[in-house]
Amino acid sequence: MSFDFLENKAILITGGTGSFGQKMAHYLLKNTGAGKVVIFSRDELKQSQMQADLADFEDRTRFFIGDVRDLERLQLAFNSMDYILHAAALKQVPALEYNPIEAIRTNVLGTQNVISAALNKKVKKVLLISTDKAANPANLYGATKLCAEKLTISSNVYSGDSGTSLSVVRYGNVLGSRGSLLQVIEKQKQNGEVALTHEKMTRFWVTLDQGVKFVLESLEQMVGGEIFIPKIPSMKIKDFIAQVAPNCKIKIIGMRPGEKIHETLVTLEECKHTMEFKDRYVIFPEYNWWTEETTKNNYKDGKQLAEGTLIASHTNSQWLDEDGLKKLIDSL
Repeated sequence: MSFDFLENKAILITGGTGSFGQKMAHYLLKNTGAGKVVIFSRDELKQSQMQADLADFEDRTRFFIGDVRDLERLQLAFNSMDYILHAAALKQVPALEYNPIEAIRTNVLGTQNVISAALNKKVKKVLLISTDKAANPANLYGATKLCAEKLTISSNVYSGDSGTSLSVVRYGNVLGSRGSLLQVIEKQKQNGEVALTHEKMTRFWVTLDQGVKFVLESLEQMVGGEIFIPKIPSMKIKDFIAQVAPNCKIKIIGMRPGEKIHETLVTLEECKHTMEFKDRYVIFPEYNWWTEETTKNNYKDGKQLAEGTLIASHTNSQWLDEDGLKKLIDSL
């Protein structure tokens, strides 16, 4: 994949020192002709470490210390940007159940600030990185990401002469990201016992590399208003643990606040305006500015999902077996 559309373009990543942001920055600098990659985050230590890692690309990188809660700082950072990848978020489900206002300030109000700054600075495209927890949310994290999705999609009506397009990517658990289940298990298995909250729990799985490429494909394809969802496999958490920590005892500890047994990528309500493609689903907006002509011109090869279709981790048609999981882990 060459992603020629990125040639000489300026791309800013909010939350750029997180797992996704670091992987995306490395990919853009090493594999595309992007003219400038800007890292926007509030962690000065991680920024200094990342600057050292990317020393060979010093002429193409910029680092902004800032918080998405600060609109004025975003306005400054967004000057002359072509594309914004909005990955900044508070994500730890149990922590956010006990600190709800912090989640709202970053995930909801912070997203609105990103949108406002992008419209004001006439950024070409904004792509929000969302999560399966936004679909039929059962916890505050999911609810804030659902709000972020709604804000992003509806904001296309305000772009006017600026020409800014805004869309969303929604996917599942990321293997190997900071604080991921894989890292937790690796630490726990040293004691010979791994905790499991519910024995029937299932999740969708994607690697950081897959996520990065899917995001860039979606950035290229987007018109403004779509939610892009990759076709990714499911696996029971119990089976995941059994393979990653085969010699460990599994201890059932009960579900944590806000935790779901299964996750959803396309809800029953969304399926009626969702099209299926070879490697993805695309949810189209339910606004009068999105017309059948737009769908026909830009999404010719899609098939309308049947009414009543639920894309959930326990009803998924794709399942990870032992070999599939091993390949994914080996690719990290």
